[in-house]
Amino acid sequence: MSGDLTPGTQLPSTPRLVEEFGVSNTTVQKAMTVLKSEGYLTSRQGKGVFVRARQPFRVEVGSYLVPSPGGYSYELLEIREVPSPTEVALALGSETDDRLLLRRRLLRHNGNPVEINWSYYPRELVAGTDLAEPKRVPGGAPRVLAELGYPQRYFTDAVSARMPTKDEAELLELPNVPVIRQFRTVYSDDDRPVEVSILVKGSHLYELQYRMPV
Repeated sequence: MSGDLTPGTQLPSTPRLVEEFGVSNTTVQKAMTVLKSEGYLTSRQGKGVFVRARQPFRVEVGSYLVPSPGGYSYELLEIREVPSPTEVALALGSETDDRLLLRRRLLRHNGNPVEINWSYYPRELVAGTDLAEPKRVPGGAPRVLAELGYPQRYFTDAVSARMPTKDEAELLELPNVPVIRQFRTVYSDDDRPVEVSILVKGSHLYELQYRMPV
């Protein structure tokens, strides 16, 4: 992850690693097995063990990432009305029996799956807007909310890690690694929450980059 071993670098032989680190052959083999299962190493039949081809990609943290050729793109997975999950209701200041609009998307970068995004909006706020339609929204939620009189002013992230669900692992094409989970609340004027997003991405290939004033 630090980049000391560049993508495609062949690892030393097991005897050399045993000598270098002063451990047993079994310990080296166990370490190799773990790193392969986590997607850091790959084996090539008859050639050896190599560092994976892809290094961690640094994802700029923002409320909306602009699609561009060869850059970010969004795939809309579903849009529907749902009961408010408890933690989302608390963040939005709503009741758990309130109906919310859910937009679930898959974010890609250069064609590779990066992140699954569940975005929740108060139904009465976005009804009849582009966000309620099963289509891509130019300018995303920031544009729609601004046109409604609720410009996005700031957001808070609560970041945690856990193992992925089966669906998450399949969509993100994950090896046996944890995911990074961001619970994001977006606020408009007067500290009014207008959107809650749950962002899930693999921990092995992606890093988060925050840029904020000090």
